[in-house]
Amino acid sequence: MDILIAIAGLGIICLVAEIFNLRKAIVPVTVAGLLAVLFYVAAKIFSNNPNILGLGLDGAPYNSMIANDNYGLAFSALFILLTAFLVAMSPEFHKEHKAKLSDFVAVKLFLLTGAIAMVSFTNLSMFFLGIEILSISLYILAASSPKDLKSNEAGMKYFLMGAFASGIILFGIALVYGATGSFNMTAINEMNRLTLPAWFGIGTIMLTIGLMFKIAAVPFHFWAPDVYEGSPALTTATMSTLAKVAAMASFFKLATTLNPHLQGYLTTINVIAVLSMTVGNILALRQTNVKRMLGFSGISHAGYMLLAFQFQDLGTAQGNLYYYAFAYTLAGIAAFAVVLMVCGNKGNEEVYNFNGLGKTNPLMAAILTCALLSMAGIPIFSGFFGKLFLFNQVLDKGRMVLVIIAVINSIIGVGYYFRLIIAMFTKENTDERQPVPFVYSAVAVVAILLNIGIGLYPELILQLIR
Repeated sequence: MDILIAIAGLGIICLVAEIFNLRKAIVPVTVAGLLAVLFYVAAKIFSNNPNILGLGLDGAPYNSMIANDNYGLAFSALFILLTAFLVAMSPEFHKEHKAKLSDFVAVKLFLLTGAIAMVSFTNLSMFFLGIEILSISLYILAASSPKDLKSNEAGMKYFLMGAFASGIILFGIALVYGATGSFNMTAINEMNRLTLPAWFGIGTIMLTIGLMFKIAAVPFHFWAPDVYEGSPALTTATMSTLAKVAAMASFFKLATTLNPHLQGYLTTINVIAVLSMTVGNILALRQTNVKRMLGFSGISHAGYMLLAFQFQDLGTAQGNLYYYAFAYTLAGIAAFAVVLMVCGNKGNEEVYNFNGLGKTNPLMAAILTCALLSMAGIPIFSGFFGKLFLFNQVLDKGRMVLVIIAVINSIIGVGYYFRLIIAMFTKENTDERQPVPFVYSAVAVVAILLNIGIGLYPELILQLIR
């Protein structure tokens, strides 16, 4: 709760700073505040004591609403790091709307509070509160370019689909409560060993369907490509990294608590994982818009992350999911930093905009190449080890066919990633070289170095949860 209060306080400070015309200080103060909170969260994790500085309580504090366990703290640290990157790029991206900078930064901070609540909850009411805070923030950001028809369309589509998904989740929570008489996850998990009414299973399925919309898994993915393409690029980066991973982490936490004895549940997850990997990769091959391509790529990565549900040891599965999410989001942030630099003033994100980037800006071309290779699962990048750990986990469960399908899909994914790489290094571009905003290059370099670093030393990340 102390972490949520600190971040929400930063958001309020941003809004107050605008009143006193302290606009120039908003981003530096916010980034510094986020890094301070990140250091505090890291201290909690590495001390293995959630009571650092006398804050918090053991287990599930605050009337059993939030848990200070390593799972929630580790994902919170990742979300804070991603938000620091996104906030740092905000002034350059919103340079034509400087008067609204405080609003954009504050909304990202409130979105972060929702994401942290989603992974730290021990009560279904706190989970729903978190997912709504995150969703409402994303509705605003998706439609934050009012003069752009695509942005308006993206905001409306995302709002309608998100509202339906939230309604399904809420109905599912109501059914689970009706079957168990409790919102508390520990109490529900204990009751799950008993014979529960049929509507407990129905409620669990409705929760799953709602969260499948949030992570854009097949067949609940239809909104994602249009929303990703139409939203402002920085919002798309937020959706495909922070928001997707927050939904996946909370989904994993819910599923491992609610569904240990639900017949056929794991088989359904496996089918959805295969469909997400296959449909996402095949449709990404046909895309010429980079944001749309990355949108379908995100659908396939959601399928890979669903493989974490196949486990024999919960701690190992949590660590593998966290490592994959860490690798994927760092590569995504680095890739979108380059996309923002290349396509910032061109009005579209078509592949031809990247022609000749290897000659005009070798550094940014190299960073984008590294990010795409990581997403494709090529060594020495952390994306390779993320897939390796998940595939080994599935093999330990005896699901060889599932691993073969995942490997084939990884090979398919190489195709559309390399199409963009080939455009950067083999094709010519007659456009004049544009100066690269320092913040974009700085974020891209830091993100890709972290990606390579955790690929070389994966235990640094895995030990945070295991």
